[in-house]
This record gives sequence, structure tokens and C-alpha cells, in this order.
Amino acid sequence: MAPRDSRARAGARTHVGTGARAVALAAAVVLTTGLLTGCTGSGGGRGGGDDPKPSTGGASRSTASAPPRAAALPPLPSSLTSQRLSWGRCGATAGAPAPGSDWQCATLKAPLDYAKPDGPAIGLALIRAKARGGGDDRIGSLLFNFGGPGGSGVDLMPAFAPQYAKLRERYDLVSFDPRGVSASEGIRCRGDKDMRAAESVDLTPDTAAEERAYLKDAEDFGAGCEKAGKLLGHVSTTEAARDLDLMREVLGDDELHYMGVSYGTELGGVYARLFPGKAGRLVLDAVVDPTAGRVGEAENQARGFQRALDNYFTSRGKDPKEGSREIAALLKRLDAQPLPASGGRELTESLATTGIAVTLYSKTSWSALTRGLHDAEKGDGTTLLALADSYNDRDGSGHYGTASHSQRAISCLDDKARPTIAQTKARLAKFRAISPVFGQYMGWDTAGWCHDWPVPGQWTDPDVSAPSAAPVLVVGNTGDPATPYEGARRMADELGKGVGVELTWKGEGHGAYGSGSSCVDSTVNSYLLEGRIPRDGKVCS
Repeated sequence: MAPRDSRARAGARTHVGTGARAVALAAAVVLTTGLLTGCTGSGGGRGGGDDPKPSTGGASRSTASAPPRAAALPPLPSSLTSQRLSWGRCGATAGAPAPGSDWQCATLKAPLDYAKPDGPAIGLALIRAKARGGGDDRIGSLLFNFGGPGGSGVDLMPAFAPQYAKLRERYDLVSFDPRGVSASEGIRCRGDKDMRAAESVDLTPDTAAEERAYLKDAEDFGAGCEKAGKLLGHVSTTEAARDLDLMREVLGDDELHYMGVSYGTELGGVYARLFPGKAGRLVLDAVVDPTAGRVGEAENQARGFQRALDNYFTSRGKDPKEGSREIAALLKRLDAQPLPASGGRELTESLATTGIAVTLYSKTSWSALTRGLHDAEKGDGTTLLALADSYNDRDGSGHYGTASHSQRAISCLDDKARPTIAQTKARLAKFRAISPVFGQYMGWDTAGWCHDWPVPGQWTDPDVSAPSAAPVLVVGNTGDPATPYEGARRMADELGKGVGVELTWKGEGHGAYGSGSSCVDSTVNSYLLEGRIPRDGKVCS
């Protein structure tokens, strides 16, 4: 359980993510099980007056000199930069049905290794809906990454497109499966049988035997990922950012216009760092803190989920401390004795924690949390287990998707941090103090997520410094559980003075755009469609 989005789920090695896919899955399970009877949204008027400044993406750049770039790489051959995409009708995928005639799909060729651009190539799956306006009204393509890492943009783009209808008036809406994900030569590390068996692994081990089983499961998962061969060492965020620039060039845009959600904010920040002169209108929503480090990210997320849970209890007129004590007591009982659930399965402590967490991604799922806790107190684990299954990408037949595999492969290639069991145990008291419900779970995850990973990590923190880039709109939500809102200010600061422009929404759920605030939506739309930059620090309430 940890921050990279909307970062997902690997059998028992559940790693709470930071992206739109979790919201979609939570909503899906809620609706299909009849747990929600209606939706609520937080409206918003304009908060904190604007001082709008027109921008054309590449204009209004900071005068500060850019820091040195990474070592120069060989230029890409024209066979890649001048390739013509064969757009055609999209078919069904393992994660979504065929999206309909509005959508077109294609495959982009990219180098496996950017240091060897004439070497082997991989295919990146793209999807688009063309702009409704044409001629001078069309700005270009707007690329989306919905988080993860490991989320399939090909699956998610059609599902989320209605909330981007205004943007489609002037942009082609384009998304993709990043390298290592789903249709883009995705990584699969274990089969369904092993995924099901891993559900019995205790993610908060209490004994030496449970610790051994916990670490053995991590080792086995990594060994399974090695079957991906050389691809496992070339699915980093840096390489995904280079893929974004290749997409920009092949799509015919002089600058990249982009919306990144959750982990997608990290990808967008890295792009701005690598290609400041090509960064057009970039929106980063539900922002990953680029300064936190592996352990700091886990602490931030424990704090964010606890904050969202407190808000849930407050909305029900219940003391948050008392409510959290009751949940902690339930989890302790489940650790000793799982609850029966439908289909002959059991609700464990780890699965219950996941089921609770997934409802906090969206305020519309809070009623599902109420139902799940009520049923669990009555001895039935079915509802919380169904919620956990939605997040763990498990369908009714017991088949698992591969988002968790991609997520782990990407985040562990990025991250150098490999805390030991001893270091983790020394921090557990702090994690429990941050969150009596999620702290223990998040703390242990720092030790197990990348334990004994087959390839070394590349950074401690992503470098997103881009002082010569155009202004980037950074959007934070005060009630965001997965990417706590403090990360937005830190991202804005790291991008550079005059580059990072922060917009805050006093709302609930993971992400702000399209979540019910007319203030947020109109501010983002004005920036993307007209190039109007809001005052740094604007607040929508």
C-alpha cells in the first residue's frame, strides 16, 4: 500500500496507488453491488481572485538558466520520428470493451533503449478521439496519463472522456499504455493461481514465520518479473517521458500539451525537466510529492488516507478517533481470524484494509464504506472483499489483471530505496502514530514492495526542476487521500519560480478536475484552451 497511484496491486502485495483507475474501480464495484443510491458532488464558486495572464504555452518562460540536462543521448532515427501511425477502429482489451466509433487506436514504435535508438523497438498502444473543432480552432493533441504507474490509458480514456468534453472542442484527446503496461508489451509476473495464493500472505507480519513468508512472496514476485527480460530494465519514468516527446513529434505538435493525474504528475514533471523547451500547457492534478523519498511517500499517504477517513467519520457525526479505534480493533480481530465471505472466500486483515482504502478515493464511495463496515461487524466480509477485489483487479471468475505487475516494475526501477526489515520495524511506531488504521500497513510496505528486486533503482527522488519551462498548472485537493495536497506546493516549488503555478481545491477524493468544482474546471479549461494562467495560490472552495 503506497503512493504511486492511483500504484496498484500485486496479489497479496497490495500497494495503494495514486490514480484514476482506483476511483473508476471503486465506483464500478459500488454500482454493480448496489451499494450506492446516489452521487454527491462538491460545488465551487471562484475562490481567491484571478490575475489572469495570457500564455501560448511556449511563451512567458522564466529567465533563470536551466540546470544541466542528463547526458546527451544519440538522436532518434527518422524511421521513428517520421513514422506514420495507422489509426484504426479500437477493439476490446482485457480491461475494457471496444469503445465505439468515436475512438481510434494505433501503435507507436519507440526504442527499447534510448541510448541505442537503432536497436530493438517496442510498441506503445495509443488511443484518440479527434477534436470536434477544426481549422484554426484546433490546438493540437492533449495527452493524458491517469496514474499508476501501470494504469492503461487505452482502457481509461474512453471512460473518463465525458468530463473532458469541453477540452475536446479544440484538442484531440490522446492517451496511451506506457511501456510495460497492458497492450504496450505489458509485463506479467505471476499467474492467477499464484495471485490467489498470495492473498493469504500477512502484509503486517507479527511473527518471524510471517516475516519470512512476506519477504519470500516479494522475492517470488520479482523472480517472476524477470521473465520480461531486457524490458524490465527499460520501463522507467524517464524513458516514459522520452516516449511522450516522441509521441508529440509523431503527432505533429511543436509543444506537448498534457494532463497528468496522480503518478502522471511525476511523469509530467520529469518531462518538463528533460524537455523544457517543448513543454506547452501542462496540468498536474493530484500531485505526487517529488521531494518525499520512498519512506516519506508512504508517510504522506498514511497521513492522507487517515485524513480522508477522519473526514468520513466527521460527515457521519462520529468522533474520528473513536471511529478509527473501532476499525483498528476490527482489523486486529481479522488478523487473528478472517471473516467468511461469499464464494467460500475469506476477508483477511490485509484485504479489509485495501477495501476500506479504496472507498476513500471518492466521496461518492463513502456509503459503500458504511455498508462494508456494518457487514463486517455483523460477521460478513463480502462487501469489503468485493471492494478489495476491485482494487486488486480481480474479476468474478478469479482472474487478475496485470496493472499491479506493471506498477511494481516501473516504481521499483525508478526507486533506489530498499529499506530493510530492521529499518522498517524502527519506523513502525511513527507510522502507527500517523494513522492507527493505515500506518502499520504502509510502514511494512516500504520493506516489501521492492525487496530483492532484480534490477537496481535509478533515483532517490525524481528531478523535476525546469526553470526555463512555460508555466505549469499544479492542482492540489485538500481531501486527497492518495496524494496529500501538500505535495502540490512542493511540486510547484521544485519546478521553479514562475513555472509551478498552484491551484488548490478544498474538496474530497483523489484529484480535483471533474470532481464537482466549477471553479477548478473553469480555471483548468481556461488555461488549456486559452492559455490563461491563474494567480499562483488561487483557492477554490
